[in-house]
Amino acid sequence: MAHHHTPKPGFVTVRGAREHNLKNVDLDIPRDALVVFTGVSGSGKSSLAFGTLYAEAQRRYLESVSPYARRLFHQLSVPDVDEIDGLPPAVALQQQRGAPTTRSSVGSVTTLGNLLRMLYSRAGEYPRNQPIIHAEAFSPNSPEGACPTCHGMGMTYDATEASMVPDPSLTIRERAIAAWPQAWYGQNLRDILVTLGYDVDKPWKDLPQKTRDWILFTEEQPTAPVYAGFTPEETKLAVKQKMEPSYMGTFSGARRYLLHTFSNTQSAMMKKRVQQYMVSAPCPTCKGKRLRKESLSVKFAGRDIAEIAHLSLEKLAETLAPFANNKKKADPAHPERNIVAQRITADICARLQVLLDLGLGYLTPDRSTPTLSPGELQRLRLATQVRSNLFGVVYVLDEPSAGLHPADTEALLRALKGLKASGNTLFVVEHETDVIREADWIVDVGPAAGTNGGEILYSGDPQGLESVQGSVTRNYLFGRQSIPERPDYSPKDWLQLKGISRNNLHGLDAAFPLGLLTAVTGISGSGKSSLVSQALVELVAGALGHAPDAEHEETPQAQGSADGQIASGMEHIARLVQVNQAPIGRTPRSNLATYTGLFDHVRKIFAETPMARSRKYDAGRFSFNVAKGRCKTCEGEGFVMVELLFLPSVYSPCPTCHGARYNEKTLEVTYRDKNIAEVLGLTVDQAHAFFAGDESVQRPLGVLRDVGLGYLRLGQPATELSGGEAQRIKLATELQRTGKGNTLYVLDEPTTGLHPSDVDKLMLQLERLVAAGNTVIVVEHDMRVIAGADWVIDMGPGAGEKGGNIVAEGPPSAVAASPNSKTAPYLSAFIASMQ
Repeated sequence: MAHHHTPKPGFVTVRGAREHNLKNVDLDIPRDALVVFTGVSGSGKSSLAFGTLYAEAQRRYLESVSPYARRLFHQLSVPDVDEIDGLPPAVALQQQRGAPTTRSSVGSVTTLGNLLRMLYSRAGEYPRNQPIIHAEAFSPNSPEGACPTCHGMGMTYDATEASMVPDPSLTIRERAIAAWPQAWYGQNLRDILVTLGYDVDKPWKDLPQKTRDWILFTEEQPTAPVYAGFTPEETKLAVKQKMEPSYMGTFSGARRYLLHTFSNTQSAMMKKRVQQYMVSAPCPTCKGKRLRKESLSVKFAGRDIAEIAHLSLEKLAETLAPFANNKKKADPAHPERNIVAQRITADICARLQVLLDLGLGYLTPDRSTPTLSPGELQRLRLATQVRSNLFGVVYVLDEPSAGLHPADTEALLRALKGLKASGNTLFVVEHETDVIREADWIVDVGPAAGTNGGEILYSGDPQGLESVQGSVTRNYLFGRQSIPERPDYSPKDWLQLKGISRNNLHGLDAAFPLGLLTAVTGISGSGKSSLVSQALVELVAGALGHAPDAEHEETPQAQGSADGQIASGMEHIARLVQVNQAPIGRTPRSNLATYTGLFDHVRKIFAETPMARSRKYDAGRFSFNVAKGRCKTCEGEGFVMVELLFLPSVYSPCPTCHGARYNEKTLEVTYRDKNIAEVLGLTVDQAHAFFAGDESVQRPLGVLRDVGLGYLRLGQPATELSGGEAQRIKLATELQRTGKGNTLYVLDEPTTGLHPSDVDKLMLQLERLVAAGNTVIVVEHDMRVIAGADWVIDMGPGAGEKGGNIVAEGPPSAVAASPNSKTAPYLSAFIASMQ
């Protein structure tokens, strides 16, 4: 029987919330306030803020919208809660997971792009006699606007003999034509050349030019008999005697193969592979501006739209301000055009002001979103909301300070307070003590993670948290944390980079100490990620002879070509591991057990049980990715996808196996009284106890606990993990490999999503890597990590074109004393608080 309660006016009241790990929680939180949800990672903050409050607000909103949507509602999961009162409509600003598309840009995320296109279409200066063109024609992503030569890409790609045959001293058999596909298909093409009578054992450079041109550039596709495994002599004989061939093969010239693959493949990896044998050049028709010439002939303030989109937001605001303030001389011939120009530029300038306030003035509208950090993206979305002038709304934010330097967090707080001042409520999930201190109300969830969390430890004004015994958060807000002493390692050597140019780095030289923990710091947009996650990773990967991890296929080349080289130090690096926040899988099929390799051991254990042996079940029977053991209805996903028109599709539990993923026969096999689905339902902590005595399973579980992931369920789908969790799973997977030392680990903001107490755990793991003789480089804003590093490289002094230099470097204490560093005051204050 649900107990009735009187809703408190001005409060949102929650009764009996049980979503995820919440333990029947009752809660009252004020509206029109900045409410911060805190607690260790995995304690249930997000289940409360997003899984319960936001999900319910969204459900109510959709229910009020359409009867069609209502029919589908029994499929849209209703949060597990008895009742919620006083909840206004909500807008969620979560951190985007997964890869944004290359064609999306700062302009498209903020709607500035649409406004600029409208401005050019309706108020631009057209050449005489040119008809007015629609706004779409100013977008390179539309058929009306795209340059016909490069299809709106701005670059043309072609292949030359030098790009396809990097080493002409090799023979065709030795793979002189590097651009040809590898493995069987490449061998097939070589065998066809043998049948056609070409010499594949003569160095390429000694073949006649006419032959070389035909092999590389022909558009013909002759079909010829292939005799697999025959020598050229035997092939000649076989052709003469009209022997039955192994198969008929079709020839394709190397350039034809490259261009065809480049324009048709769906695989980002293939595209990247063929691209390295092609020469790219700015498109000769549009000079890299991506638009057709009619669109580029329209000007505003003396610039075409591609030029204006390449200005920094700061410059753009300066350029448009005179139009917005009516300071420009009106053109008497076109009074209506002046009015339109004034209205649109005023709107653009108001939007720009918010972006400048959030410290994003260094971005350009045409900058593609994959080159932005998660923090930058979230602030762009936040700015769009601040401008939309809604009121009476709940904004639910997921760590808005992620990726922010303390100096930028101050600007963020101003924007949040602006939203609150216009009559909105803010529910913020946050770990950053600077943000928590600014809250009007704190909800502390805990005491620990996963099954040991899910309770409300405290709900009230910030001061009151100080006396709450069970709260881990209060130690970091009010108490003092101390940084354990660590040994002083001296650098083994230095990895020296020279002449790095990309984004805002122009010919930068940088040196990283090997065998130490280095933190690269600086305000958002100062060039940290360009230096570390882009230039350093690509150069080291290139020197080791492999492409960066496959999962970065989506990261487009930074704007401008990547220039620079490694001057010295590579002899001390045997392996490169980039531990980033990309998902460990894009479907519910991948999870922590499959990713870390832990699941292989567990399946072997099940296959060795007496029942499995008597039924002749092998380890594959216990994989939900193999047909014989899994549930037929959901094919082992545990979920079925429900497509909703006009709404994002949702996953709902499979009606046959109810999420167990396996068929009944497989579930009959048990080990220590649990079947395979029940084992996947255990948390890492529970599994550690359950598999006591089994070293092969204990080891990976132990490492996952060390990085603070003891609360995750083994079978938790990758789609439910946050970026920070995915990153720590990758780190754990690395830590359990017995390293030989000499590995370079690169981590971009590993503290994202971590409570300060988990940051302490993370530091211990990074220190373990250094103690084992490895080099660790982190891009970081967290003062605890920076103060605990051996070496700090601080970038700046500003953002964008005002950044891109190394302002200070040295041990943390030295950087803390640097007069021109924006990080120094925060770092020295932190070090002082530790004393």
